[in-house]
Amino acid sequence: MDHTVTPAPIKRTIRRPEVIKKTGISRTAIYLLERKGEFPQHWMQTPRCAVWDESEVEAWMAKRRAETINSACATNLPWPRSGATA
Repeated sequence: MDHTVTPAPIKRTIRRPEVIKKTGISRTAIYLLERKGEFPQHWMQTPRCAVWDESEVEAWMAKRRAETINSACATNLPWPRSGATA
C-alpha cells in the first residue's frame, strides 16, 4: 500500500502594490470593498505586511468581468431607439 502524501499546491500571495496594479482600483477602494465583503480579505503575513491570495484576487476579477458583461447585455435597454436615424 502506497502512503505517499501529495503536497498541497503552493498558494502565491501578493502585496498591496501588486493588488492595486492587477485590479486598477485604489488602496481605499480595496479596503472599502473588503469591509463590505465584496473583495477577498487580506491577512497579515507579518505585523506590517498585508497580503492577499493571488488566486482569490484573480477569481474576484473574473467574477467582476462577467457581471459587467452581463449587465451590459441587459435586454431592457431601448435599442435601437424608435425614431432614430442612422
